[in-house]
Amino acid sequence: MIIAQIESQIRYVTNVNGETTDVLVPVELWQQLMSSINSDHVSGLVWINEQEAKAQILAHLQESVRQAAVE
Repeated sequence: MIIAQIESQIRYVTNVNGETTDVLVPVELWQQLMSSINSDHVSGLVWINEQEAKAQILAHLQESVRQAAVE
């Protein structure tokens, strides 16, 4: 999706002084943006959730190493 398409879908909220205070983004667009931010399509890596348990992070890393060994 190109920037012009994104900009045409968002709406700005202003206060009584005419100052922009917030942006409204359609849910579908928001989900697409979050998906593109949370993964790197070049490397295939996904951002790590810092709240995720260390054991789960280790399990994901071990699975990634196993998959790399197979390829």
